Amino acid sequence: MEFVDMALARRLESCEEMPQVLYARIFNKMRPEIGAAEEEICGGHMAFAGLGSPIGRATGAGLDQPFTKDHVDRIEQFYREHKAPSQVDLTPLHGPDVFEMFKERGYAIAELNNVLYRKLDPKEDVPAPPAHCEIRRSPVEEAEVAGGIVESAFFPDGAPEAYRGLITPLYQMENALPFVATIDGEPVACGTGLVIPEHKVFALCGAGTLSDFRRRGLQTALLWARMRAAIEAGCDYAVVVTQGGTISQRNAERLGLRVAYSKVTVIKQSP
Repeated sequence: MEFVDMALARRLESCEEMPQVLYARIFNKMRPEIGAAEEEICGGHMAFAGLGSPIGRATGAGLDQPFTKDHVDRIEQFYREHKAPSQVDLTPLHGPDVFEMFKERGYAIAELNNVLYRKLDPKEDVPAPPAHCEIRRSPVEEAEVAGGIVESAFFPDGAPEAYRGLITPLYQMENALPFVATIDGEPVACGTGLVIPEHKVFALCGAGTLSDFRRRGLQTALLWARMRAAIEAGCDYAVVVTQGGTISQRNAERLGLRVAYSKVTVIKQSP
């Protein structure tokens, strides 16, 4: 694996930065009542996609230019205007001075996640999918079906309002590569990814499997299919962000993705 320096970290962080930007733009058109917004900040972006939404923080900032107090002021003002907590993603590459700056302002830890990556190799053989299973590209008409699979996978008793309908916008993004796994013609698992052409990286996201079809290798097959599509789209790396010790991380590591670093999302409630 390559040494992860500031330049590579900037590319990897775009895999959470740009999906949020695109979500905000799509919500602005399709769900204007949310008041979604996005704005550049210190080389990255800050996004808002609704109160309580898992989408909406500053990401990619301060990795290719100095992160100053003026930038933090702008971030806090942006989220204050939306009556939302100020949230910022920080990596180990940001350095002690940046962490101290947020500590002085009273930020707390909201999340801790692992960023995994893998160099994509056009010459690598892709194993065949499991028997009696078909892996194929998913058309936009299947967006709601895929969304239902993901929601049932993560929320068996029903997804909270803020987590509903998050897969459909992915299908509307220009550089998205959604796939489904079908058994007897019925979609039972799905996995989406987004090409970030300006950084030549591929963000793996939006994956889930119906409970009755787990432990059959479907997510591994979907990962392989998406990585092959990412190579064809000109990407150098595949990237996924997961919580530590999860099935998602295990599946990613089985395919050779390795932890580049752990990153923290810090949060401060707006006054």
